[in-house]
Amino acid sequence: MAAANCSLTVDRCLIDPKFDSYKLSLETLPTYTVELDGAVAEIKLREDQYTLDHICVFGMYNYLHCDRWYQDSVYYIDQHERVMHLAITLIMFQQELGEPFVIIHSHSYLKESAHSIDVVLLKAEKDESNIRGSGFHSAVDWLTITNANNDSSKYEISRHRTLHGRLAPHYAAVEQDGTGLMIASDKPFKFVQNDGKPVEEPKMEKMDTSEKKEPVYYWQQTDEDLTVNVQLPDNTTKQSIDFQLSPDHLQVGTKGQATFIDGQLYSPVDHGLGTWTINDNSLEIFLLKKDKGVMWPELVIGDGRGKFIMNPDQASQINERLLNLTSEELNTNPEKDKPPCNAQELEECDRFPEDTSSLTRFDSNTLKATHVVNLGSHQYLFTAVVDPAEMPCLCLRHDVDALLWQPHSKRENMWEHIGTFNALGYVQASKREKKFSTCAPNYSYAALCECFRRVFIYRQPTPVQTVLYNRKEARHVGQVAKQQVASLETNDPVLGFQATNERLFVLTTKNLFVIKVNAANSQ
Repeated sequence: MAAANCSLTVDRCLIDPKFDSYKLSLETLPTYTVELDGAVAEIKLREDQYTLDHICVFGMYNYLHCDRWYQDSVYYIDQHERVMHLAITLIMFQQELGEPFVIIHSHSYLKESAHSIDVVLLKAEKDESNIRGSGFHSAVDWLTITNANNDSSKYEISRHRTLHGRLAPHYAAVEQDGTGLMIASDKPFKFVQNDGKPVEEPKMEKMDTSEKKEPVYYWQQTDEDLTVNVQLPDNTTKQSIDFQLSPDHLQVGTKGQATFIDGQLYSPVDHGLGTWTINDNSLEIFLLKKDKGVMWPELVIGDGRGKFIMNPDQASQINERLLNLTSEELNTNPEKDKPPCNAQELEECDRFPEDTSSLTRFDSNTLKATHVVNLGSHQYLFTAVVDPAEMPCLCLRHDVDALLWQPHSKRENMWEHIGTFNALGYVQASKREKKFSTCAPNYSYAALCECFRRVFIYRQPTPVQTVLYNRKEARHVGQVAKQQVASLETNDPVLGFQATNERLFVLTTKNLFVIKVNAANSQ
């Protein structure tokens, strides 16, 4: 059975279309330094392990981890092979797993009275068949480690499944009961082995790519409406048009012939006010959005036969609005008439992933994809755990905002929008030295850290005691979102970065820095 095409349903109540910008706060943040007994154990690669895959897998690895059940308790591994700040339960099993790897997710559960642990490993392997690229591919090993014969100390690998992809995934996590695996990546992954046996690839019919196909339709949009144009065959009459419109579905074609458009609309429309006209063999369709101000990344979900045309004036307005969001410099005079960012960087900062970027759910038994979300317009930002009993959340860019999505394996709505960080999608793209990103479990703030020294904190808007007046826009401002910057007293590179509701933990080679962000019980 083919995987179901899914979409991410945005909770409009969590979007603030009137969000202005982050105001730089010069308040100092209490920072404490803990000198480590031993240096952090870093992964050392050989000289022949130099590819982009190796950098994605090992270069951006976060060496600092949070105990999600006991906040403000973190742990790491030092060069003396000690696990610091964590009680260890020894699980005994032996099996050679090949190349160096990192653990990107694990989950413990009981199934049929047996204790099992699912572990997801990521590594870069030599690929002799890849003669055009780097010669390596990314491998994801999905292991199920089970208690053997009810022996409390002895565990063994009961299942070993392997997936291959061209680039390292951004996100990979196992469902709570081990029935599925979710992967977000720029390139697709597929199963290649199941318990040592090759997984047969389904036969796919070859597509004729000899001729470049023209788009079936062209479409434009404003904040309130959409216009769709379809080129009709010669001598098409009004009576032969088959037009069907519901709040969330559009079907357009000619009677007795194949349809031009047929599928679920990205967002609901007012179907009672939808109209169409024919002019010089061109069918023009006019639709009114129900959710005003929401920009659609596609007209029909999963339909790649259309082409979006952006109005030049509309693009110019978007660029002007983005210029006011953030600054790379610490500007203590926000009233000064100075652009807060370099306009020449806008195009690079606003770049989106390739069309092949997707979020896929694989079934543990059939090893087939059951649900797929196209992330072509939703850039991956970071992963965060907000509830230890649930799977890790994904933070994705949506226009200029950053939206937090909670996976639910047993719900019809598999990915729930639970939080929004205003303008963070654009802000993080302008940080050229950014290494790690994260957020507090209660969504009170998001944080970015650079490779060295600087940490940026972006707080959610909070009410101000005295209502402010924005003279430029002639309106009152009742709440303010703050940006804060902490500069660490170190020249060592940042190796780990974790956030709790009250504190930020930053791990370097020789020190652990603790930044107090919120007071106890603050939001």
